[in-house]
Amino acid sequence: MASSVVVGCVTVGAAALSSRFLIRAWEAFKNRPIVPRARRFYPGGFEMVMTRREAALILGVREHAVNEKIKEAHRRVMVANHPDAGGSHYLASKINEAKDILMRKTKSPGSVF
Repeated sequence: MASSVVVGCVTVGAAALSSRFLIRAWEAFKNRPIVPRARRFYPGGFEMVMTRREAALILGVREHAVNEKIKEAHRRVMVANHPDAGGSHYLASKINEAKDILMRKTKSPGSVF
């Protein structure tokens, strides 16, 4: 009879410790920093006249980024979308137009397409 009381106490103690562990693990899981799983891209098509905002979204930089960052972003995007590597001529022209707008090389934005 005494051994069944001991077994019962040990079982209750094990259940209490395991539930304590699970509660702490759940709290740690809820308080973890939120990290995006994948980079979010701009959903949707192009505007009729490209703005600085759209150009920044295309290249993945801020609207008032320095020229070095714009050039680096342009190179990175063009490597992935260059027509000689199987990319689209339309996308390449939009990427080049975005770089020109952000670097203020063109006064009137407009694509050849």
